[in-house]
Amino acid sequence: MRGTEFAELKAFVAVVDRASFSRAADHLGLSRSALSQIIRQLESRLGVRLLNRTTRSVSPTEPGRRLHERMAPMLRDMDEAVAQAVGTSARAAGTLRINTLSMAAKKVIAPRLGRFARAHPDVVLDIVIDDGLSDIAGEGFDAGIRVGGRLQKDMVAVRLTPDIELLAVASPEYLAEHGEPRTPAELSHHACINWRFPGSGKVAGWEFRKKGNGVEFFGDGTVISNHQDIVVPAALQGLGILYAYNDDGIAEALQDGRLERVLAEWSPTVPGLYLYYSSRRYMLPALRAFIDCLLDRDLDHGIAPGRSTTR
Repeated sequence: MRGTEFAELKAFVAVVDRASFSRAADHLGLSRSALSQIIRQLESRLGVRLLNRTTRSVSPTEPGRRLHERMAPMLRDMDEAVAQAVGTSARAAGTLRINTLSMAAKKVIAPRLGRFARAHPDVVLDIVIDDGLSDIAGEGFDAGIRVGGRLQKDMVAVRLTPDIELLAVASPEYLAEHGEPRTPAELSHHACINWRFPGSGKVAGWEFRKKGNGVEFFGDGTVISNHQDIVVPAALQGLGILYAYNDDGIAEALQDGRLERVLAEWSPTVPGLYLYYSSRRYMLPALRAFIDCLLDRDLDHGIAPGRSTTR
């Protein structure tokens, strides 16, 4: 295979993986016009149309889908072979793409950004905050951070935090006006501030547990959002009951009395935050260094006890 043919196939796989000429061009370090020309050359050489293009989307044709199914694993295997040849002792460098929950970005990543940058100046952290459940391998990310129960299959997982509580909370003003629910069933008489999953668009159910008994509740209310910056202020302003992870914003509001907890005996804990990456992918030196930083292993050349697991 000539060099130009390899470049064409790599460009084609990048476009299909990202479903976007713009994102693929950014990943490859090309202009969009140059990438379009490469794809046209590939289609001309093969004598078949590989991509369906509109002003808003790009998707593979049937021949394109078959070509992608064969070529994408081969190109990834080649990347892995090159990475392994570099060796585990190689200097951390290059761009590290991380897909993370907003809660994890605030709680785990942001406090350590400066320390990581000073220790590894040749690494560019490309951090995408996404509260959905993304296909990190398919979308070109090196790792993701999610709550443990929502990890993709066939992933290596590294625990970053202890388990997280789910809390039902409301403002004192709301509870004074509407009363306090004693069971999940009584939530049907209350306004509920709901969370919509990014990507799927589904509204999350509220899962309660008590003495081994599980209950899932779907409530109505005047606010639905996919971001903490909306649902937490809605609860603080007395618009209803919120059921959410116990992040810093909620913990602080509980501590100073701006929110009060309800249904505490029904609220479960869920697996904590995990960093995960493909089990079929060689760990890049930059990712290894990033994990060490998130676990504070780099502070004194020791390992924080009891915090790292794999599954």
